[in-house]
Amino acid sequence: MEHRVWLVLVFVALITKEAMAAQHVVGGSQGWEESTDFSSWASGQKFKVGDQLVFKYASGLHSVVELGGESAYKSCDLGTPLNSMNTGNDVVKLSKPGTHYFACGTLGHCGQGMKVKITVESGTAPSTPESSSSSSSSSPAASSASAMHKSFAASALLAAVVAASLINI
Repeated sequence: MEHRVWLVLVFVALITKEAMAAQHVVGGSQGWEESTDFSSWASGQKFKVGDQLVFKYASGLHSVVELGGESAYKSCDLGTPLNSMNTGNDVVKLSKPGTHYFACGTLGHCGQGMKVKITVESGTAPSTPESSSSSSSSSPAASSASAMHKSFAASALLAAVVAASLINI
């Protein structure tokens, strides 16, 4: 019986953690394009461990290269990438805190500003996906995301209570 209780609690914890993660479409509605101001976009976001970056672009026109450090980022040195993607809908899970660097792998695009620096905070507090360039947590997007996370957490807790009662705790 005790074994079942722990399984339910682990299941609820995993679901809740996944629900707290946010997806950030890099560049917002413009996506991964040369005309996007990625510095402004990134400064309006809050990235947490577990969040995902989604790079949307025309496959064949652009690509995504994850760079190893700030030096490679500043000089657009694409010679030793940590990862390269080219599907047009690439997803990167932010699995550790710190600064992560991305650039377009198409010749000349990085030098023209098609690169982004992402600073990931540790912790699992809700992030603010797709917010405007303002970093205010009172923005409609942040409020909506926060309300959605609270609603999901309440639902997960209710599910745990119901599951626990079904297994006769």
